[in-house]
Amino acid sequence: MENYTFNSIILQLEGLRVSEEATYPVFVFFLLFYVAIMVLNIGIFIVITTHRSLHEPMYMLFCNLPINDILGNSIMVPRLLMDILKSPSQRYISYVECVVQAFSTHTYGTTSHTILIIMAIDRYVAICNPLRYQTIMTNKTVITLSALAWGIALLFISILIGLTLRLSRCRTFISNPFCDNASLFKLSCEDVTINNLYGLIYTVLLFGSSMGSIAVTYIKITAVCLVTKSKMLNSRALKTCSTHLSLYLIMLISGLIIIVLHRFPAYSDYRKIASLLFHIIPSILNPIIYGVQSSEVRHVLIQVLSFKKRRAVKDV
Repeated sequence: MENYTFNSIILQLEGLRVSEEATYPVFVFFLLFYVAIMVLNIGIFIVITTHRSLHEPMYMLFCNLPINDILGNSIMVPRLLMDILKSPSQRYISYVECVVQAFSTHTYGTTSHTILIIMAIDRYVAICNPLRYQTIMTNKTVITLSALAWGIALLFISILIGLTLRLSRCRTFISNPFCDNASLFKLSCEDVTINNLYGLIYTVLLFGSSMGSIAVTYIKITAVCLVTKSKMLNSRALKTCSTHLSLYLIMLISGLIIIVLHRFPAYSDYRKIASLLFHIIPSILNPIIYGVQSSEVRHVLIQVLSFKKRRAVKDV
Protein backbone atom coordinates (compact mmCIF):
# COMPACT_ATOMS: atom_id res chain seq x y z
CA MET A 1 0.00 0.00 0.00
CA GLU A 2 1.39 3.44 -0.95
CA ASN A 3 2.25 5.75 1.93
CA TYR A 4 0.91 9.30 1.72
CA THR A 5 2.08 12.39 3.57
CA PHE A 6 -0.72 14.92 3.78
CA ASN A 7 -0.03 18.66 3.42
CA SER A 8 3.69 18.39 4.10
CA ILE A 9 5.39 21.80 4.23
CA ILE A 10 8.63 20.29 2.89
CA LEU A 11 8.82 18.96 -0.66
CA GLN A 12 11.53 17.11 -2.53
CA LEU A 13 12.62 18.62 -5.83
CA GLU A 14 13.98 16.41 -8.58
CA GLY A 15 16.20 19.19 -9.90
CA LEU A 16 18.37 18.67 -12.94
CA ARG A 17 19.51 15.09 -13.35
CA VAL A 18 23.23 15.07 -14.19
CA SER A 19 26.00 12.54 -13.66
CA GLU A 20 28.59 13.11 -10.93
CA GLU A 21 31.27 13.84 -13.55
CA ALA A 22 29.10 16.46 -15.26
CA THR A 23 28.02 18.27 -12.07
CA TYR A 24 30.59 21.07 -12.10
CA PRO A 25 30.61 21.64 -15.89
CA VAL A 26 26.80 21.92 -15.85
CA PHE A 27 26.97 24.23 -12.82
CA VAL A 28 29.49 26.51 -14.56
CA PHE A 29 27.39 26.41 -17.76
CA PHE A 30 24.25 27.68 -16.03
CA LEU A 31 26.21 30.11 -13.83
CA LEU A 32 27.75 31.78 -16.88
CA PHE A 33 24.35 32.02 -18.53
CA TYR A 34 22.87 33.55 -15.36
CA VAL A 35 25.66 36.13 -15.12
CA ALA A 36 25.17 36.96 -18.82
CA ILE A 37 21.42 37.42 -18.29
CA MET A 38 21.95 39.78 -15.37
CA VAL A 39 24.74 41.82 -16.99
CA LEU A 40 23.05 42.19 -20.38
CA ASN A 41 19.56 43.01 -19.09
CA ILE A 42 20.65 45.32 -16.29
CA GLY A 43 23.08 46.98 -18.70
CA ILE A 44 20.55 47.73 -21.43
CA PHE A 45 17.97 48.85 -18.85
CA ILE A 46 20.45 51.35 -17.38
CA VAL A 47 21.47 52.56 -20.85
CA ILE A 48 17.86 53.24 -21.88
CA THR A 49 16.76 54.86 -18.62
CA THR A 50 19.83 57.11 -18.21
CA HIS A 51 20.05 58.53 -21.76
CA ARG A 52 17.37 61.04 -22.70
CA SER A 53 17.80 60.32 -26.41
CA LEU A 54 16.31 56.87 -25.73
CA HIS A 55 13.33 58.15 -23.71
CA GLU A 56 10.92 57.27 -26.51
CA PRO A 57 7.82 55.05 -26.20
CA MET A 58 9.43 52.19 -28.16
CA TYR A 59 12.40 51.93 -25.80
CA MET A 60 10.44 52.63 -22.61
CA LEU A 61 8.03 49.81 -23.48
CA PHE A 62 10.98 47.54 -24.22
CA CYS A 63 12.31 48.21 -20.68
CA ASN A 64 9.54 45.92 -19.45
CA LEU A 65 11.33 42.96 -21.06
CA PRO A 66 14.67 43.24 -19.20
CA ILE A 67 12.77 43.78 -15.94
CA ASN A 68 10.76 40.62 -16.63
CA ASP A 69 13.90 38.67 -17.60
CA ILE A 70 15.71 39.75 -14.42
CA LEU A 71 12.81 38.90 -12.11
CA GLY A 72 11.93 35.65 -13.89
CA ASN A 73 15.47 34.28 -13.69
CA SER A 74 16.50 35.63 -10.28
CA ILE A 75 14.08 33.32 -8.47
CA MET A 76 14.51 30.18 -10.58
CA VAL A 77 18.18 29.97 -11.66
CA PRO A 78 19.95 30.51 -8.28
CA ARG A 79 17.85 27.74 -6.76
CA LEU A 80 18.69 25.49 -9.71
CA LEU A 81 22.41 26.18 -9.24
CA MET A 82 22.25 25.22 -5.56
CA ASP A 83 20.39 22.00 -6.34
CA ILE A 84 22.93 20.97 -8.98
CA LEU A 85 25.61 20.81 -6.28
CA LYS A 86 23.38 18.71 -3.99
CA SER A 87 22.71 15.01 -4.23
CA PRO A 88 19.18 14.20 -5.51
CA SER A 89 18.12 12.98 -2.06
CA GLN A 90 19.02 16.35 -0.48
CA ARG A 91 17.10 18.63 -2.82
CA TYR A 92 14.38 19.86 -0.47
CA ILE A 93 12.23 22.95 -0.91
CA SER A 94 9.53 24.44 1.30
CA TYR A 95 5.98 24.50 -0.03
CA VAL A 96 5.86 28.31 0.26
CA GLU A 97 9.08 28.72 -1.73
CA CYS A 98 7.77 26.29 -4.33
CA VAL A 99 4.55 28.30 -4.72
CA VAL A 100 6.54 31.55 -5.09
CA GLN A 101 8.76 29.92 -7.71
CA ALA A 102 5.75 28.59 -9.63
CA PHE A 103 4.07 32.01 -9.50
CA SER A 104 7.18 33.80 -10.78
CA THR A 105 7.79 31.20 -13.49
CA HIS A 106 4.30 31.48 -14.97
CA THR A 107 4.27 35.28 -14.57
CA TYR A 108 7.53 35.44 -16.53
CA GLY A 109 6.10 33.38 -19.39
CA THR A 110 2.79 35.24 -19.55
CA THR A 111 4.31 38.71 -19.25
CA SER A 112 6.73 37.90 -22.08
CA HIS A 113 3.68 37.57 -24.34
CA THR A 114 1.78 40.62 -23.06
CA ILE A 115 4.83 42.89 -23.25
CA LEU A 116 5.49 41.94 -26.87
CA ILE A 117 1.79 42.58 -27.64
CA ILE A 118 1.97 46.17 -26.36
CA MET A 119 5.25 46.65 -28.24
CA ALA A 120 3.44 45.54 -31.41
CA ILE A 121 0.76 48.18 -30.75
CA ASP A 122 3.48 50.82 -30.52
CA ARG A 123 5.01 49.71 -33.85
CA TYR A 124 1.57 49.77 -35.50
CA VAL A 125 0.90 53.35 -34.39
CA ALA A 126 4.41 54.49 -35.36
CA ILE A 127 4.19 53.11 -38.90
CA CYS A 128 0.48 53.38 -39.70
CA ASN A 129 -0.18 56.72 -37.95
CA PRO A 130 3.20 58.48 -37.90
CA LEU A 131 1.74 62.01 -37.80
CA ARG A 132 -0.32 61.20 -34.69
CA TYR A 133 2.31 59.03 -33.00
CA GLN A 134 3.44 61.64 -30.46
CA THR A 135 -0.12 62.51 -29.47
CA ILE A 136 -1.21 58.87 -29.15
CA MET A 137 1.88 57.32 -27.52
CA THR A 138 2.22 59.75 -24.62
CA ASN A 139 3.90 58.97 -21.30
CA LYS A 140 0.47 58.22 -19.86
CA THR A 141 -0.22 55.73 -22.68
CA VAL A 142 3.13 54.02 -22.15
CA ILE A 143 2.47 53.67 -18.42
CA THR A 144 -1.07 52.41 -19.06
CA LEU A 145 0.07 49.80 -21.59
CA SER A 146 2.87 48.63 -19.28
CA ALA A 147 0.45 48.37 -16.36
CA LEU A 148 -1.96 46.35 -18.52
CA ALA A 149 0.81 43.97 -19.61
CA TRP A 150 1.77 43.22 -16.01
CA GLY A 151 -1.74 43.44 -14.56
CA ILE A 152 -3.31 40.96 -16.99
CA ALA A 153 -0.46 38.49 -16.41
CA LEU A 154 -0.68 38.79 -12.62
CA LEU A 155 -4.48 38.35 -12.68
CA PHE A 156 -4.41 35.19 -14.81
CA ILE A 157 -1.53 33.66 -12.83
CA SER A 158 -3.11 34.52 -9.47
CA ILE A 159 -6.21 32.56 -10.50
CA LEU A 160 -4.05 29.72 -11.86
CA ILE A 161 -2.05 29.36 -8.65
CA GLY A 162 -5.10 30.08 -6.45
CA LEU A 163 -6.91 27.07 -7.89
CA THR A 164 -3.93 24.92 -6.94
CA LEU A 165 -3.59 26.32 -3.42
CA ARG A 166 -7.15 25.16 -2.59
CA LEU A 167 -6.07 21.53 -3.03
CA SER A 168 -4.79 19.34 -0.22
CA ARG A 169 -1.54 17.50 -0.87
CA CYS A 170 -0.78 13.83 -0.41
CA ARG A 171 2.57 13.67 -2.21
CA THR A 172 5.88 15.46 -1.71
CA PHE A 173 7.96 14.80 -4.84
CA ILE A 174 8.26 17.48 -7.55
CA SER A 175 9.26 15.73 -10.78
CA ASN A 176 10.77 18.82 -12.38
CA PRO A 177 13.96 20.95 -12.25
CA PHE A 178 11.90 23.76 -10.70
CA CYS A 179 8.39 24.32 -9.37
CA ASP A 180 5.53 25.12 -11.71
CA ASN A 181 1.75 24.95 -11.44
CA ALA A 182 1.41 21.49 -12.99
CA SER A 183 4.01 20.07 -10.60
CA LEU A 184 2.13 21.55 -7.65
CA PHE A 185 -1.38 20.32 -8.43
CA LYS A 186 0.00 16.86 -9.26
CA LEU A 187 0.89 16.61 -5.56
CA SER A 188 -2.82 16.38 -4.80
CA CYS A 189 -4.97 13.25 -4.68
CA GLU A 190 -8.12 15.32 -5.26
CA ASP A 191 -9.91 15.90 -8.55
CA VAL A 192 -7.85 18.40 -10.58
CA THR A 193 -10.23 18.68 -13.56
CA ILE A 194 -10.83 22.39 -12.87
CA ASN A 195 -7.07 23.02 -12.78
CA ASN A 196 -6.53 21.24 -16.09
CA LEU A 197 -9.51 23.02 -17.69
CA TYR A 198 -8.43 26.48 -16.55
CA GLY A 199 -4.84 25.76 -17.56
CA LEU A 200 -6.00 24.77 -21.04
CA ILE A 201 -8.25 27.83 -21.42
CA TYR A 202 -5.49 30.10 -20.11
CA THR A 203 -2.93 28.65 -22.55
CA VAL A 204 -5.28 28.89 -25.54
CA LEU A 205 -6.25 32.48 -24.69
CA LEU A 206 -2.64 33.52 -24.12
CA PHE A 207 -1.22 32.02 -27.30
CA GLY A 208 -4.33 32.83 -29.34
CA SER A 209 -4.43 36.52 -28.34
CA SER A 210 -0.67 36.78 -28.67
CA MET A 211 -0.36 35.24 -32.13
CA GLY A 212 -3.61 36.86 -33.30
CA SER A 213 -2.67 40.39 -32.27
CA ILE A 214 0.85 40.08 -33.68
CA ALA A 215 -0.50 38.68 -36.96
CA VAL A 216 -3.16 41.40 -37.35
CA THR A 217 -0.65 44.12 -36.49
CA TYR A 218 1.93 42.96 -39.01
CA ILE A 219 -0.66 42.38 -41.75
CA LYS A 220 -1.82 45.99 -41.35
CA ILE A 221 1.76 47.27 -41.28
CA THR A 222 2.54 45.29 -44.45
CA ALA A 223 -0.59 46.66 -46.15
CA VAL A 224 0.41 50.25 -45.33
CA CYS A 225 3.93 49.67 -46.67
CA LEU A 226 2.59 48.18 -49.90
CA VAL A 227 0.09 51.00 -50.45
CA THR A 228 2.45 53.92 -49.76
CA LYS A 229 5.46 52.38 -51.58
CA SER A 230 7.72 54.70 -49.63
CA LYS A 231 11.31 53.47 -49.40
CA MET A 232 11.87 55.45 -46.20
CA LEU A 233 8.73 54.02 -44.56
CA ASN A 234 9.55 50.48 -45.68
CA SER A 235 13.11 50.79 -44.39
CA ARG A 236 11.89 52.09 -41.04
CA ALA A 237 9.26 49.36 -40.78
CA LEU A 238 11.78 46.64 -41.64
CA LYS A 239 14.30 47.91 -39.12
CA THR A 240 11.95 48.26 -36.15
CA CYS A 241 9.60 45.37 -36.89
CA SER A 242 12.33 42.82 -37.58
CA THR A 243 13.71 43.39 -34.09
CA HIS A 244 10.32 42.99 -32.44
CA LEU A 245 9.37 39.98 -34.57
CA SER A 246 12.70 38.26 -33.81
CA LEU A 247 12.10 38.61 -30.07
CA TYR A 248 8.55 37.30 -30.42
CA LEU A 249 9.47 34.28 -32.55
CA ILE A 250 12.26 33.24 -30.16
CA MET A 251 9.88 33.39 -27.21
CA LEU A 252 7.00 31.72 -29.10
CA ILE A 253 9.07 28.82 -30.46
CA SER A 254 10.62 28.19 -27.04
CA GLY A 255 7.17 28.00 -25.44
CA LEU A 256 5.65 25.83 -28.17
CA ILE A 257 8.47 23.30 -27.87
CA ILE A 258 7.61 22.80 -24.19
CA ILE A 259 3.88 22.42 -24.95
CA VAL A 260 4.54 19.86 -27.70
CA LEU A 261 6.94 17.85 -25.52
CA HIS A 262 4.29 17.74 -22.76
CA ARG A 263 2.29 15.47 -25.09
CA PHE A 264 5.13 12.93 -25.23
CA PRO A 265 5.93 11.55 -21.73
CA ALA A 266 8.82 9.50 -23.16
CA TYR A 267 10.64 12.77 -23.84
CA SER A 268 10.14 14.22 -20.35
CA ASP A 269 13.87 14.85 -19.91
CA TYR A 270 13.95 16.90 -23.11
CA ARG A 271 10.91 18.86 -21.92
CA LYS A 272 12.64 19.69 -18.64
CA ILE A 273 15.71 20.96 -20.47
CA ALA A 274 13.50 22.93 -22.87
CA SER A 275 11.69 24.55 -19.93
CA LEU A 276 15.04 25.78 -18.59
CA LEU A 277 16.12 27.06 -21.99
CA PHE A 278 12.78 28.92 -22.26
CA HIS A 279 14.02 31.12 -19.41
CA ILE A 280 17.64 31.37 -20.47
CA ILE A 281 17.78 31.72 -24.27
CA PRO A 282 15.23 34.56 -24.77
CA SER A 283 16.59 36.41 -21.73
CA ILE A 284 20.08 36.47 -23.25
CA LEU A 285 19.03 37.14 -26.85
CA ASN A 286 16.52 39.94 -26.10
CA PRO A 287 19.08 42.62 -25.09
CA ILE A 288 21.61 41.44 -27.70
CA ILE A 289 19.11 41.60 -30.57
CA TYR A 290 17.76 44.97 -29.46
CA GLY A 291 21.27 46.35 -28.99
CA VAL A 292 22.47 45.16 -32.39
CA GLN A 293 19.33 45.92 -34.44
CA SER A 294 18.49 49.32 -32.98
CA SER A 295 20.84 51.95 -34.39
CA GLU A 296 19.92 54.42 -31.61
CA VAL A 297 20.76 51.95 -28.82
CA ARG A 298 23.88 50.83 -30.67
CA HIS A 299 25.01 54.46 -31.06
CA VAL A 300 24.58 55.15 -27.33
CA LEU A 301 26.44 51.95 -26.41
CA ILE A 302 29.35 52.92 -28.66
CA GLN A 303 29.44 56.37 -27.05
CA VAL A 304 29.45 54.87 -23.55
CA LEU A 305 32.17 52.32 -24.35
CA SER A 306 34.37 54.85 -26.16
CA PHE A 307 34.02 57.30 -23.25
CA LYS A 308 35.09 54.66 -20.76
CA LYS A 309 38.01 53.68 -23.00
CA ARG A 310 39.19 57.30 -23.26
CA ARG A 311 38.84 57.76 -19.52
CA ALA A 312 40.86 54.60 -18.83
CA VAL A 313 43.64 55.76 -21.17
CA LYS A 314 43.63 59.20 -19.53
CA ASP A 315 43.92 57.67 -16.06
CA VAL A 316 46.92 55.60 -17.18
